[in-house]
Amino acid sequence: MFAVIYSFQIKPNHENEFLDAWKGLTNLIYEYEGSLGSRLHKEKDDHYIAYAQWPDKSTWKNSGGNLPESANLVRLQMKNSCEKIETLFELDMVEDLLKEETKRNP
Repeated sequence: MFAVIYSFQIKPNHENEFLDAWKGLTNLIYEYEGSLGSRLHKEKDDHYIAYAQWPDKSTWKNSGGNLPESANLVRLQMKNSCEKIETLFELDMVEDLLKEETKRNP
């Protein structure tokens, strides 16, 4: 398993545009590029961190060429909603103790 950590600095008043674009692009990458999905976390009002999982580094490095043409519009929307987009970390998984959320009885 391989993970990538991204940082997004959002332009003022562009949060909804960013969220729509992030969801749309993440779903397309999952469907067409072999990702294992992503989680988005809000650090503060204008700053988000995303954690994306991939089966391996090679799949991530080679992604992008299988996306439909409609992905270009979503990428542009994301780019236009951000002041800055950075790849912070590229990480090989060593151990996995993350648990799936389960419903608990009251």
